[in-house]
Amino acid sequence: QLQLVESGGGLVQPGGSLRLSCTFSGFTADSYAIGWFRQAPGKEREGVSCISGNGAATKYVDSVKGRFTISRDNAKNTAYLQMNSLKPEDTATYYCAAYWVPYPICTTTSGKGRYDLWGQGTQVTVSS
Repeated sequence: QLQLVESGGGLVQPGGSLRLSCTFSGFTADSYAIGWFRQAPGKEREGVSCISGNGAATKYVDSVKGRFTISRDNAKNTAYLQMNSLKPEDTATYYCAAYWVPYPICTTTSGKGRYDLWGQGTQVTVSS
């Protein structure tokens, strides 16, 4: 069964850190890119970061560069998003997603042929 499950969300003060995890199953890890997306109330879903199946390639949206780090451990079928220096504008529901691409590339945009597997999301709230 193809499945992705996010965990690690919560309430954190501005400047704090959280690490999100995305545990996946049902597919060959090194042939699937993983992406992290977020959606705040009333806003469009935004691609935050992605990592290729073998971990060699990563991308970040400008607003999180230098603060967020994506990684993966295929032996544990888990991808991570380490979020540091969190800001109130990072508040959103965070989703991990996956798509098949047997090359060391990834994209932070969803659409036809991309990110056809999605988790249920985990809430991140940054507030004092």
